Amino acid sequence: MNPIMSENNLGVLDRFGSARALVAFDYDGTLAPIVADRDRALMRQRTRLLLDEVTRYYPSAVISGRGRDDVIALLDGISVKHVVGNHGIEPADAGVPIEHDGAVVLPELQAALREKQGIEIENKRYSLSIHYRKSKNNRDAAAAIHAAIAGLSRPMRPVLGELVVNIIPAGAPHKGDALARLRAQECADIALFVGDDVTDEDVFELNAPEWLVCVRVAHSETSAAPWYLGNQLEMDSLLEKLVDLRKCAT
Repeated sequence: MNPIMSENNLGVLDRFGSARALVAFDYDGTLAPIVADRDRALMRQRTRLLLDEVTRYYPSAVISGRGRDDVIALLDGISVKHVVGNHGIEPADAGVPIEHDGAVVLPELQAALREKQGIEIENKRYSLSIHYRKSKNNRDAAAAIHAAIAGLSRPMRPVLGELVVNIIPAGAPHKGDALARLRAQECADIALFVGDDVTDEDVFELNAPEWLVCVRVAHSETSAAPWYLGNQLEMDSLLEKLVDLRKCAT
């Protein structure tokens, strides 16, 4: 991985000055810092202002693991053109069977984890998130969660996050599918995606350098993203750079 905001690497973004480009971002840990209370995951004021400016110059998207309505509420006042929720599933053309799978396994997970302290199951209609940030023993909580998933009656895809395990119906669209669909919809020659989590690897692993620039928030030895930001605070510098590229091209 290479630092995209270093002086030697900024040229990677130059194509965004004049190309037909799509820019897309994860939300938690990318546009907003990770916080203990997921309901308080708000963008810094400067990030909000810069993102709003970016949306005036580029077709833009937020592709998040949150439910779509949740993301829309957090983006209130910012004209992001495309909002995709539930790790790429929502809005879902095949929503009925996907939703049904989650409804079937939810009571199974609730029964298996009922006695486990500090574990919360978030029902996002098309997917589930099992949070264990409040657990006193994170290792034991994670082990209990994985055991519960292994016993489910439906095949579900577990995707690890920071003190959360996301449960996604097997075969459901993922973030990479969503980005490829939006790029085709926008007839974009090039796309940028910035994310920080394991579910963002579904985009990073598209491995399409001819049209896709992938940036991860924070360096990782295991990520498929070729570029990274030093930390979430550096997101503002990237947004500012995107704005400057368009301004210089006009």
